[in-house]
Amino acid sequence: MTPESVEDMEERYSELFKKLDKGRDGRIDIKDLAAELKELGVCESYAEKFIKKSDANKSGDVGLGEFVNYVREHEKNLRIQFSTLDKNKDGKVDLEEMIIAFKELGIKMERDEALKLFNRMDQDGSLNISFNEWRDFLLLAPSDNIHDIIKYWRHSTYLDIGEDLNVPDDFTQTEMETGRWWRHLVAGALAGAVSRTSTAPLDRIKVLLQVQSTKQRISDCFSYMLKEGGVKSLWRGNGINVLKIAPESAIKFAAYEQVKRFIRGPDNRPMSIFERFVAGACAGCVSQTAIYPLEVLKTRLALRKTGQYAGMLDAAKKIYAGEGLRSFYRGYIPNVLGIIPYAGIDLAVYETLKKNYLSQHTEQEAPQIWLLLACGSASSTLGQVCSYPLALVRTRLQAQAVSKTTNLNLNVVGLNSVPFASQPKLPSKDYTMTSVFKRIIRTEGFAGLYRGITPNFIKVLPAVSISYVVYEYSSNKLGVNMT
Repeated sequence: MTPESVEDMEERYSELFKKLDKGRDGRIDIKDLAAELKELGVCESYAEKFIKKSDANKSGDVGLGEFVNYVREHEKNLRIQFSTLDKNKDGKVDLEEMIIAFKELGIKMERDEALKLFNRMDQDGSLNISFNEWRDFLLLAPSDNIHDIIKYWRHSTYLDIGEDLNVPDDFTQTEMETGRWWRHLVAGALAGAVSRTSTAPLDRIKVLLQVQSTKQRISDCFSYMLKEGGVKSLWRGNGINVLKIAPESAIKFAAYEQVKRFIRGPDNRPMSIFERFVAGACAGCVSQTAIYPLEVLKTRLALRKTGQYAGMLDAAKKIYAGEGLRSFYRGYIPNVLGIIPYAGIDLAVYETLKKNYLSQHTEQEAPQIWLLLACGSASSTLGQVCSYPLALVRTRLQAQAVSKTTNLNLNVVGLNSVPFASQPKLPSKDYTMTSVFKRIIRTEGFAGLYRGITPNFIKVLPAVSISYVVYEYSSNKLGVNMT
């Protein structure tokens, strides 16, 4: 290959500058660069970093002279990096050379990840990367450091909207070994705590509506909560809902990793959607089994009268004393069964939407925020629609208080305190999952299985939005990125 002359290089830089100068005003700003990065399939957030590094006079935009000075030096550093990858010094890099070089640099990258990056750069399909391809791919990146280059990889995560049946993050081996996984979990826990707290009033309204045998309005429940316990009562049960995030996430994550190892065996290969679903469902069952008593406590606290319990521990003591240990697992079966449709549909829809997006965009292009919110909302909503009847039955079983000394009658906790609906006592045979299903269909119709789903739908978008913002902020503070 004939070496490029200084004149040719300067002309190439000038042509690139003209291409980036969308406004034709002789300056490149963040908006101009973001538009170009989007076309190249590079995360648009790098535009601000590039401008900051190349903007010598701190004007907020970049002129031709500043641009040429920066990219000239940047290209020199990229050539050094390329030379490090090019082990046999033939002017091109193949996949094996890339993997070996990454390993020597302390970057543990799985083969499938390296292949995706390789294919992204190999524009001519020659199965080799030339320096020009390497340069063109990275010239507008804000760093020539190979470790920073790897940060182009997008890391997707499920957003916590208060529903606990989704599939955990599928972290890479590198993230596992460097400890980045726990930072994602911490960021997710913080996002979940803020999201759940922000939408707690809607969650409590949902629980109140779920235990009603007659149709009630959201406004009636809201008025009742204010009248019975004041503004503070809108967040009744939220404390334990937030408290259970950390142990549930940790248990689910640990179980998910164990199941993945069992499914994959000795092969360190990517998992299919179906395998991820199976692993996620198994992990959900394990975590729900471990923390289910907290789920029951959350429901009881959400339905309690003012002054009925002094707090979480007092509620647990009174429930145990009056109903026994078995009460803490009431509704467990429909809860576990609900994991299958929720996790399966949520994952399938999310992966389908993501695959459809990537089929029209490059692997490196980060999706817009609105698209992430739309995907998360759509997958969660569809998952809820299919699993909601099981969730409703679970809540009714959790709410039933059965004396351990007699099982002739049972009352639904909190219903007697709701003046806008009278709830008759139920015979003891009606506290099994199948009997509750039959009774709802018989007395309330099919619509009764979806009682309370409206506030659930209302909270999806704000919950996903809040989770996204908090996760993005906290993950950046912890040194990890969502995308």
